[in-house]
Amino acid sequence: MYVAVDDTDSSTWMCTTFLATELIRTLDDLDLIGFPRLVRLNPAVPWKTRGNGALCIRVGKGCGDRQYIGSIAGRKIFCYSDLESEPDIDDVFSRCIDLVKEWSQTDHADPGLVVCRDDVDASLYDKAVHRIISKEEALSYLEGKDHRVFQINKGRGVIGASASISWKPGDYTYEVLAYRERSKWGTPRHVNAEDVRQLDELFPSTFNNYDEGLSKPAIVPNTSCPILYGVRGDSFEDLLKAREFIRSEEVERWLIYLSNQGTDDHIIEDYHSLEPNSSYAVEGTVASIPVTVAGGHVILTIDAGEKLECAAYEPSKGFRNVIRALRPGDLVKVFGELREEPRTLNIEKLQVVSLSSFKIKVANPKCSVCGRIMKSVGAGQGYRCRDCGTKSNDVLMAEEPRTISIGWYEPPVCSRRHLSKPLKRCNFED
Repeated sequence: MYVAVDDTDSSTWMCTTFLATELIRTLDDLDLIGFPRLVRLNPAVPWKTRGNGALCIRVGKGCGDRQYIGSIAGRKIFCYSDLESEPDIDDVFSRCIDLVKEWSQTDHADPGLVVCRDDVDASLYDKAVHRIISKEEALSYLEGKDHRVFQINKGRGVIGASASISWKPGDYTYEVLAYRERSKWGTPRHVNAEDVRQLDELFPSTFNNYDEGLSKPAIVPNTSCPILYGVRGDSFEDLLKAREFIRSEEVERWLIYLSNQGTDDHIIEDYHSLEPNSSYAVEGTVASIPVTVAGGHVILTIDAGEKLECAAYEPSKGFRNVIRALRPGDLVKVFGELREEPRTLNIEKLQVVSLSSFKIKVANPKCSVCGRIMKSVGAGQGYRCRDCGTKSNDVLMAEEPRTISIGWYEPPVCSRRHLSKPLKRCNFED
């Protein structure tokens, strides 16, 4: 029995993952089958709250291998590898409705709950992570299945909830989320920054932990939501150890999720045209010298069959210097979300495939008569020797020393998106 929810939070308060822990707490007479799922969908959806994440749990009577994955209200949480029997769908549905009503931010969200006995075709997830789809299209995937749907307001959360059920993990990661005591929501968090800084070294399977440039933990949210911190990685065993290593304020509950975070699942590489509100990997030739605009953002224009502006925004800090170092003729592959207005690809990651030979002026021409260095007559008017009156346009050119190399580049940790695959996880041989 799949229970899935989405769009129950606001941009500043609550978190859909917390509702997932409440569902598990309330359905304590049922077992978890497999890990709870935290499924991020299309990050370009205009009306998303923060990370556009949907939650899905599978419940029933479990059998097979049992794994310790969390603690809620003092109760150890386990998940089972196999399902022995299904619960009553109407009983589960009615109990979940009450929780969705209790915890949803109905003034700022469009919550959706889906309870479904059957699996959902994987093509729904593929659509929902790549583009914007309608609620009607998502619901069409549930037709003919034993399911129940509950929605509040516009009910857009039904889309993400249905898609989270349909996710069939290919590449996947885990995240351990630790939650605060209710009385501390909205107050400053206390997490030992030095412990977080050591995570990459002590637990190499984890990623996106600490931003060295900002000297700041990246695992601690900035909002007033219930989450204290979240550590991501490729090994749930390492996440169990990392959670115990981090010194912090009291953790009220914690849970490990299976997730598509850090997988690049949102990136479309095989496309016929570039449509806004989707994310792509676009290969092209740098068309002009990058320009820094108001606000400190850097704009790179590439020729990829069409002229396409790509942007490295001010929060990406030193990554902008990588973009500034590109020159016309360089071949690059740019990963990112294509905005509708202005039509700009927001750079999430960059591969420099090849570098061009770019020449720059190093000196004015010399007078052919007296050998003196000529002076500029004016913009676009060439050069003239003040003594002899001779003219020339032949400035001395030399190849510009390049400060960038062929290879991969990514923004600092705090500027990375949930779905973007960090270079740490990339298999460059593939």
